[in-house]
Amino acid sequence: MSTELSVCVVGGGLVGLACARALAQAGHEVALVERHGRLATETSARNSGVLHAGLHYPHGSRKERTCLRGHALLREYLARRGVPHALVGKLVLAVDDGECDALAALERHAREAGVRVEPLDARQLAAREPELRCSAALWSPASGIVDAHALAETLAGDARDLGAAVLLGTALVAAEPGPTGTTLRLARGTELETVRARVVVNAAGLSAQAVSGLFGLDDEARGDGLRPYRGVYFRLSNDAPRPRAKLVYPMPEAHGLGVHLTSALDGTVRAGPDAEAVATLDYDVPDDRRAAFHRAVARYLPGLEPRHLEPDFAGIRPKLAPRGPGPRDFLLDGPADHGVPGLIRLLGIESPGLTACLALAEEVALAVAAVP
Repeated sequence: MSTELSVCVVGGGLVGLACARALAQAGHEVALVERHGRLATETSARNSGVLHAGLHYPHGSRKERTCLRGHALLREYLARRGVPHALVGKLVLAVDDGECDALAALERHAREAGVRVEPLDARQLAAREPELRCSAALWSPASGIVDAHALAETLAGDARDLGAAVLLGTALVAAEPGPTGTTLRLARGTELETVRARVVVNAAGLSAQAVSGLFGLDDEARGDGLRPYRGVYFRLSNDAPRPRAKLVYPMPEAHGLGVHLTSALDGTVRAGPDAEAVATLDYDVPDDRRAAFHRAVARYLPGLEPRHLEPDFAGIRPKLAPRGPGPRDFLLDGPADHGVPGLIRLLGIESPGLTACLALAEEVALAVAAVP
């Protein structure tokens, strides 16, 4: 790897990898640094692995824009590169009559965004899904599931083929920004290396606030501090009742899309995630959450019993500190916004980050091109 780079990308999750690929395609000399020994070990892989069609996000938001654009880009990329995935469709349920108005509003919202949805009444759903109980539903045929690890490895392979260096087990430990570039100190085990980069892309996910601090930015003081939320998953046992649909969602909740059912490509069916603010990155799945999960899922899958739920895994989402009601949008900004020369920040990249990764990479490439 050269010690003089055009761009250094910090973070080897799906968004960082997509950025490294896009920037190498644009002709930049790129290095990606990832502190873990494997790619996509945190938020990118510890989620439901869903290809979102774009039903849920506020009109005009970056989440909506990059989800819709990313959905189209990613579908083409997955098929062309042979990444395991399946376009299985998704059901969104109004479990009782009190949720029907909210479901109708979601249908209008989806249609305004150009997302195809099909309404189903209770009778139609019962014919299709005898195990489920609800008053009405929406069918989203363009939703799917993706092998996130395979996607990460494919993006990394593309980036390497385009000349980018992908450095695992390499942590950014210091940064000295200047008007013509940033001097970076990288730690690989006990070895330290110094490189210079004209532009640095902070795509570090759960560590993005710490990376900002290395550049002298106080994200917390700016109102952009991260609020980690843990979501746990329980696996359905082999004798549990199962819907025919591979993705079944209740109506959204305050901090997420509700405890939903997801069938992975290997056939495993999971319930989750819930959402709990945490102070540390703790990936334990407490068995005492089983009762709450049972209550949440049995509302629409009445044959489910507590014994059918087995602790599986947990993920942590890097949510941004709230600024008023409603969830924060993805944050992507540059030197004109925060004042640090050559720094592009990506903060609060949670769901639908997997779906949006290629579209976010397009926007990052444009932001890098605009850096003086």
